[in-house]
Amino acid sequence: MSSSSYSSSPCAACKFLRRKCMPDCIFAPYFPPEEPQKFANVHKIFGASNVSKLLNEVPPFQREDAVNSLAYEAEARLKDPVYGCVGAISVLQRQVITLQRELDATNANLFRYAYNEMPPLRPPQPPPPSAAGQSSGFCYPYQWNDPSDEDNERSSGGNM
Repeated sequence: MSSSSYSSSPCAACKFLRRKCMPDCIFAPYFPPEEPQKFANVHKIFGASNVSKLLNEVPPFQREDAVNSLAYEAEARLKDPVYGCVGAISVLQRQVITLQRELDATNANLFRYAYNEMPPLRPPQPPPPSAAGQSSGFCYPYQWNDPSDEDNERSSGGNM
């Protein structure tokens, strides 16, 4: 970037720190003036001096990733001061475990259904017209036959 871009509008870091933004400012490429909150969060959690030291130690091709990581961790730390992004990661891991269990159970049911180990679900039978008056063919779930109902098993000849 040219030095004129730094002199016309200081980077978010220099603006926040109320200092002149020099052409060789370590913060300027990573904290543009349009994103002042990004630097404010990073500064609040890590401190400008620590971030400057870190950026000077990191190879130039990895600095953008380092700043993005710092910004993400700072935002997470502000939302959850105790766990930071680790809290978000553990919530997501628990969700993955729960969803994996649901998927495993669904796959097991699908396997049983495919190999006739589970009786196929029969469509619900409408109530007789005399009992319900004019039948529209619609019935509520509580009107469906329950496969675990003992009367149902006896009438169908036991377990399938």
